[in-house]
Amino acid sequence: MTKLKVTIAGIEFDARFEEDAAPKTVAAFRAQMPYTSKVVHVRWSGEGVWIPLGETDFGVDYENHTSFPAPGQFILYPGGISETEILLAYGGVHFASKMGQLAGNHFITLTSNLDKLKEIGPKVLWEGAQDIHFEEV
Repeated sequence: MTKLKVTIAGIEFDARFEEDAAPKTVAAFRAQMPYTSKVVHVRWSGEGVWIPLGETDFGVDYENHTSFPAPGQFILYPGGISETEILLAYGGVHFASKMGQLAGNHFITLTSNLDKLKEIGPKVLWEGAQDIHFEEV
């Protein structure tokens, strides 16, 4: 199994791809790695941060999709009624947009430092966009 390191706002987390449950989403994201962007606080979904991706097309449909990712789970919304995005739950999330409830593909799970996850949300909310970096290790 591939191991990942995800760094958000200077905090490092170990992670894993959900290769069995979301193979197409994992392959599409892996093709973009190493991946660096910014996260901003969600507007509609609760306790989460997201990477807005506009019209980016990862070429995937729904697989292993959920509207309720658990803390530490990344989901990729492939676009459609709202813009493409990657969301990380740091607390309770009911994934939605101004168009209503959405579902995204759960494709990465954080596996370490989950106690530090709660620091991410308030930092992003009060200090603005923060760096995020994904790399295979």
